[in-house]
Amino acid sequence: MTPSMHSDRPRYSDRPFPRYRFVPGETPHPRRHPDGHSFGQPEPSSTAFAIELWRDSETYVFGIDLFNFGYWWESHESFEALWHAFDRQTPEARFFQGLIQLAAAHLKRRSGNESAAIRLSGRSRTTLEGTPIRYMGLDVAGLVKDIKRFCATPTGPAVYLSLDFSNEQPIATPADYTTGPQTNERSRASDKRKP
Repeated sequence: MTPSMHSDRPRYSDRPFPRYRFVPGETPHPRRHPDGHSFGQPEPSSTAFAIELWRDSETYVFGIDLFNFGYWWESHESFEALWHAFDRQTPEARFFQGLIQLAAAHLKRRSGNESAAIRLSGRSRTTLEGTPIRYMGLDVAGLVKDIKRFCATPTGPAVYLSLDFSNEQPIATPADYTTGPQTNERSRASDKRKP
């Protein structure tokens, strides 16, 4: 199965896509099945980086490509590698947790589990609302609106993650947050759980 969906979208990485998109129950598990596209390969890994260096993170930009071209399980793996690289209490970890949840929501919708898709996309929206409006090349405020549309429109299009490589202020001020930094007890407790 070769990638053809969304061929009009830009690529941010030159890494080749896996030979198929993993969908549970439809294609071989990438790591567990001998025919899996990543069988015998190590899981993606990453190291923490300063947020202003996001452009240099191949794991991040390739994860965005995977997401935008419908490789939701594979993008989840990339974002999870990044999530593991950062301390759970950091804005970076919460940001990656939100992207993990969003990728999982898309995979659930593709698998026909709409209630799980809505639940996970709602979690993603809540997690990302504690992120600066512009963060690691993404318009997070616009992304939160797109996630709301995704929740409200089961047959609508997938969310698209558009990276902006222009000048971006890497340091956030309180005015830069969509709803303010997540600092309440509920958000701290949820940060301890796996996405």
